[in-house]
Amino acid sequence: MAKVRLPSQAGTFYAGTPDSLRTQIEECFLHEHGPRQTPHVREEGPRRILGLVCPHAGYVFSGPVAAHAYHRLALDGKPEHVVLFGPNHTGYGSGLAAMIEGLWRTPLGDVKIDHQIAHQIVQESPIIDIEDSAHQHEHSIEVQLPFLQYLYGSDFQIVPISFLMQDLSSCREVGEAVAKVLDGRNAVVLASSDLTHYEPQAVAQEKDRALLAAIEAMDETRLYSVIASHHVTACGYGPIAALITATKALKATKAELLCYKTSGDVGGDYSSVVGYAALCFSK
Repeated sequence: MAKVRLPSQAGTFYAGTPDSLRTQIEECFLHEHGPRQTPHVREEGPRRILGLVCPHAGYVFSGPVAAHAYHRLALDGKPEHVVLFGPNHTGYGSGLAAMIEGLWRTPLGDVKIDHQIAHQIVQESPIIDIEDSAHQHEHSIEVQLPFLQYLYGSDFQIVPISFLMQDLSSCREVGEAVAKVLDGRNAVVLASSDLTHYEPQAVAQEKDRALLAAIEAMDETRLYSVIASHHVTACGYGPIAALITATKALKATKAELLCYKTSGDVGGDYSSVVGYAALCFSK
């Protein structure tokens, strides 16, 4: 009997039943802040995308921004393996934690963990612990899966890695290990992060512009400099740094900002907002 990681956010961050969740995802694609069209997967796409940055708030707030990343991925084809980096908001578990076997369940079905690739990544980077508890109640990776399932059904496998520890050296090590294992495979790396938290709209936009410029430059050192100098409260800066490291090693040549919005753009309250961005790294 395979171990199953049950959904912790179904019915809260996203709709809790299959039909309502599919409808909600379609609404994200069609939303005025989304790509405004539902995706069509190009089965024989060029597969140039190596990485994506996606937000992870409730779909009502960040779903349309995330939809930009998944729409672009659909046009690019079908990855077989998805490595997901997410920050650890709960504090449970170890500093860097991977699940290496079992299934992740959402209302749209089960997604299999790619045991072979997960095991190889942990072998390449011993600072990653094999541990389930860090993932049990964490939302940052879970909320990405329904979008992937909407596109590809169950025809892909995942490696989830949770980052409580987000220092640059550790994140680089994880990124290098992932790149070494994924080299030559049909895979994509996804970093889950929101940007500035709970600042007035103009302040959040200024801070996030500096952060996004560092990401688009694919410069993880500059990313950390901006975090420190601008006091940016992006929760997943470590996963983004690991993504930048991995995609550069896999020969990415471009990082493109697909969409940036704030919770104020969605809800109308600009006094205290959270920033959301979708970015694509490609070769």
